[in-house]
Amino acid sequence: MSNPQFWAVIPAAGIGSRMASDRPKQYLPLNNKTVIEHSVEKLLANPQIAGVYVAIAEHDYFWTELEISKHPKVYRVDGGKERADSVFNALQAMAADQSVDIQPSDWLLVHDAARPCLRPESLQALIENLADDPVGGILANPVSDTIKRVLADNHIQKTVDRSELWQAQTPQMFRFELLRKSLQSALAEGAAITDEASAIEWAGQQAKVVAGPSDNIKITRPEDLALAQFILSRQAAI
Repeated sequence: MSNPQFWAVIPAAGIGSRMASDRPKQYLPLNNKTVIEHSVEKLLANPQIAGVYVAIAEHDYFWTELEISKHPKVYRVDGGKERADSVFNALQAMAADQSVDIQPSDWLLVHDAARPCLRPESLQALIENLADDPVGGILANPVSDTIKRVLADNHIQKTVDRSELWQAQTPQMFRFELLRKSLQSALAEGAAITDEASAIEWAGQQAKVVAGPSDNIKITRPEDLALAQFILSRQAAI
């Protein structure tokens, strides 16, 4: 595992229906750029990232309009129906691409297209903390709110002990071939894979968590855009 390279994948084939917009949420404007431009640029800003593969839906006509799509370290691949399909498609395309030398022990970082507030120091902490790990891990932060388990009729069943609960973020960083095989097996079995760590867990491996700040938010609802704008402005002022 000497001198592994670091590659990134951004699954961006979703439509973001909860945003009630005329375009997928990753293409909504945010501080004079689109959301996805911020997300891609945060990865490209780290010199250790060898390339960023963006998984795009077949009939996505927004991506090619962005200047970032022409960046020499950014590659377009076909997305899939679900997040796991998009990531797996990207890994398959990368493995088949003879123009890049991707090794099984290389690192693969998966980052949400709609998570534009990633701090450079968080990305670097993820890379440094997992550099010698045989599996990998994710950015996450401990749950601070009181968590309730709620029944189907909206009655509270119990209060959940939050001492062992963490909220998953991205990037999620795993060894290339381990993640590829884990996703392949999980998808073939029809397993419910909501993020890359769940595929690793399904394969019987243990991922680590690296603590990240709570402002690494994912844009899901319209009000999240205003919050992301505030966070980015605050980060720029530091």
